[in-house]
Amino acid sequence: MKSLTQVKTKASLLNALAALLILSSGSSQAQNTANQSATLKPKAAEPAAEWVGHYYLKGQMEMGSELLLRADGSFAWMISYGAMDQQAQGRWTLKDQTITLTSAKPSQAPKFRLFEEDELRIRKPAAEGTWVAIVGKPQVGPAANMEVMFQARSGKTATAVTDRRGDATVAMAADEAWVRVGLRPKGQQSDWQWLDVPAQRAQARIAAFAIDDERYIIPVGFERMELRPVGPKTLRTESLGFPMTYSKE
Repeated sequence: MKSLTQVKTKASLLNALAALLILSSGSSQAQNTANQSATLKPKAAEPAAEWVGHYYLKGQMEMGSELLLRADGSFAWMISYGAMDQQAQGRWTLKDQTITLTSAKPSQAPKFRLFEEDELRIRKPAAEGTWVAIVGKPQVGPAANMEVMFQARSGKTATAVTDRRGDATVAMAADEAWVRVGLRPKGQQSDWQWLDVPAQRAQARIAAFAIDDERYIIPVGFERMELRPVGPKTLRTESLGFPMTYSKE
């Protein structure tokens, strides 16, 4: 990715992942309160209540992981180990003393904005005859699989998808002027979010756009995970291929 710093600190990544847990926890709790004021929870849901809470991975060196089980049946999970950073969000259920996590894609489209000039770290200019849009998040990383529509002042458009470096590149004639860009995740039928391209960036034929949702940047760690209670406030899983124990604090 041309415009983002290649090296990120572990602290900044953990902060970003923790923000996902905290922010989504707050919104879910608010929705829970509203739901509870309208109707009472069914008796069948009560046995799972003891497992609701915030869990932390224990006994693993140089590996950080957290799991948030919410009372509304949703969860958020993250792991950071060396160069591997993953997350998951979705629904959880309890059956036969097994907690099953089923991940889901984000239900809402992300929002985009222009990079500020002091956030840019462009190391390679756009090649002659090309326009380049870079998508990612400062201090987090590039966003692959973002669909980008380039629009010229003449009305001409061209579309490309960001690669693993967050770059989307199209060929464009030298007499065309870049005026705006449309962005959305590849495969989603959501509306394009349109942003004007500043004159300085248009002249350079390269611009960067920040995405607000880290879930589109940090890979999903699993589709399904099973955890079993092994003690008070303690869950254990081997769904990732090795034993992991989480304790609630």
